[in-house]
Amino acid sequence: MNTLWIMPALGCYAVSAALFVFDRAQGRTRESGYAVGMLGAGAVFHAFDLTARGFQAGNIPVANFAEALSFLAWLTALAGMVLIVRSRMTVIGAFVSPAVTLALGVSAMTMNGGRLELPAPLRSVWLPIHVTLAILGYTMFVLAASVSIVYLALESRLKSKRALGAAGDDAPSLEKLDRINYRLLGWGFMMLSLAIVSGAIWADATWGHFWSWEPKEFWSLVIWILYAGLLESRLTVGWRGRRAAALTIVLFTVLVGSFVGVNLIFPGKHGGSFG
Repeated sequence: MNTLWIMPALGCYAVSAALFVFDRAQGRTRESGYAVGMLGAGAVFHAFDLTARGFQAGNIPVANFAEALSFLAWLTALAGMVLIVRSRMTVIGAFVSPAVTLALGVSAMTMNGGRLELPAPLRSVWLPIHVTLAILGYTMFVLAASVSIVYLALESRLKSKRALGAAGDDAPSLEKLDRINYRLLGWGFMMLSLAIVSGAIWADATWGHFWSWEPKEFWSLVIWILYAGLLESRLTVGWRGRRAAALTIVLFTVLVGSFVGVNLIFPGKHGGSFG
């Protein structure tokens, strides 16, 4: 079921991505304000789309992989916009907006044309709690990976003594990027932890046991351990800067593989409905 709001949302996201990328390529920040505005407009249209789907489903619209991906794209757009405005780092938009556009584009192309209803086991008050926490965790990891890409790109330019151009006027320091990356990882880890706990409580109420080692649960635990290891390494071993940024990107790649692979190939009891 596609609503009339999804294409305007996708169009706004695409324009935002184009403006952000164009500004970075031209070495200026002239269009960044418009890019942020288009990102916000896309999020508004996207919210209307999710609301319409929610009324159809009778709960949060995450009945399949496409809808879960759409929800992830929306939360990433909102969180990304907040990060860009609060930290005054428009350079992040050149990675966040294209990612949101790609995610919603894939979601729109793979969305079922009929009316989707949630399976009976998913019609629970725990669904919006568990799914929102999980997707928020993933959103923080998306932003952390984007910040890490910016870190590596900026460090490379500084080491090669290449000029940053006019757009470099708003380029954040490496220390600021590393600090933001750490905070995003911390928030993402906390959200993922709460998602696992809420999922275990819901599973016990629904199926009579907290943990069943199905593919989604197994990979959620793997992802949790990997990010816990990265955060622990930052605290105890002192892994910061380039190494932390590179590992953040590597772990995000694993996360993407888990999210796509498990939801589409080995959904288990989750039925491909949420992350």
